[in-house]
Amino acid sequence: MKDRQWTPGRLGLYLIAAVWMFIVVPLSAVAAPYAAMVIDARTGEVLHSRNADTRLHPASLTKMMTLYIAFEAVERGEISLDTMVRVSANAAAEPPSKLGLKSGQRIKLRYLIRAAAVKSANDAATAIGEAIEGSEAAFAQRMNRTAKALGMSRTTFRNMHGLTTEGHLSTARDMTTLGRHLLYDYPQYYNLFSRRSTDAGVREVANTNRRLLAAYKGADGIKTGYTRAAGFNLVASAERGNERVIATVFGGQSSAWRNARVAELLDMGFRRAPNQVAARKPEKPTYTAESGAAGKTIRILTAVKKSLRPKLRPGSTEEPAPMLVAMQDDIKQALEEAQEVSTPAPDTAAPAPDIPENVTLASVAPSASITPRIRPKTIAEQAVAPATEREVVTRVSTSGGRHWGINVGRYSSRYKAERVLLQTALLEMDTLDGSLRKVVQRSAGFDANFLGLTRETADLACRRLQARQVTCFMVGPPPG
Repeated sequence: MKDRQWTPGRLGLYLIAAVWMFIVVPLSAVAAPYAAMVIDARTGEVLHSRNADTRLHPASLTKMMTLYIAFEAVERGEISLDTMVRVSANAAAEPPSKLGLKSGQRIKLRYLIRAAAVKSANDAATAIGEAIEGSEAAFAQRMNRTAKALGMSRTTFRNMHGLTTEGHLSTARDMTTLGRHLLYDYPQYYNLFSRRSTDAGVREVANTNRRLLAAYKGADGIKTGYTRAAGFNLVASAERGNERVIATVFGGQSSAWRNARVAELLDMGFRRAPNQVAARKPEKPTYTAESGAAGKTIRILTAVKKSLRPKLRPGSTEEPAPMLVAMQDDIKQALEEAQEVSTPAPDTAAPAPDIPENVTLASVAPSASITPRIRPKTIAEQAVAPATEREVVTRVSTSGGRHWGINVGRYSSRYKAERVLLQTALLEMDTLDGSLRKVVQRSAGFDANFLGLTRETADLACRRLQARQVTCFMVGPPPG
């Protein structure tokens, strides 16, 4: 057999083959697949997509869901932004990127939210999830319930930070959907994602997306992500004039490549999006019984749905007096009818005055005049006093011991508290007529109160409401 001749040309071919087999092929095998999507944020219309439904590793895009649930929990009164969260050993041990939290340390939730949104801190994200649901597993279950309710049908979460874990997968389409919900469902928090830096309690942290925010006109968020398995990911949103688009990239080759590609996608979105279009905001998630509870149950509203008042005796031929709105079996129907009759025309309606939070009933002078809302008399008023004019209450009086009030619950929003006050006023007109409906904001929610009652009237109103299974307790005058 003739000896093999190692010429320079032959040696070069072997070197090329070796590089290809041992370097290029392995790198291409582990390279993250590429996926992208662009939508018109105003309508949700897809303007471009590529591999948008391929399940891939989301990396720190996961924190978008962690933050979404944190905003939801604050809105529902499960936790407040000023709640002092105790950092667990599990949270403190998370690998970078991290804020540097220590086991046993206490820090306000607002700083954890900032660190997760801006710094993409894994320890902060874990501390948020544990503060809301108690454990990583419980919080992941809530993440999956919320994802399902949002329509993220190909997403499965296993943790709150996005570090690579088996089965922790999402898609470009699902993450784009989540980014749109963050923008529209919690606009009061969206500015977090555009901050170049922020105070995270223990130190100032810089935004992981600051280069795109600085380089692309109109960019104002949302979230970056990177792991070796995922590549360089980004969900970005930008606004120019009347137009807003959201672009998502999975599997970028580097942060510079990712930013350049996202900029191209945003440009494409602005070219394809119409200048004028009717915005169709997404609806917040609705949690069904099948999907499990949407979080912690803070208060159960036990409003009566069936009237317990006795009916006419059998055989009675006497026609009943006009039925009061509050006596109808269906409270919801009563509310709708009352609003239909009593709502004034827009040009004559005057907003009801509000008592400052620091003013108590006892401190209101007898002559303190409060202008009533002008409105036509309701069906209920006409039925109670058909032949005489009703007295118009023009002040919260402190004479006759009218320093008392009643509380009918604490609710997660002012709207809910006001709605319950109206329902209760219709239900118990005899004792609450002339009282002042007052919503007081507390750190844990909104208190629904009726003020300006005597002690006897407040006691009677509470006993009558409790007999109808309505939550109620008396509120006394301040001491002294």
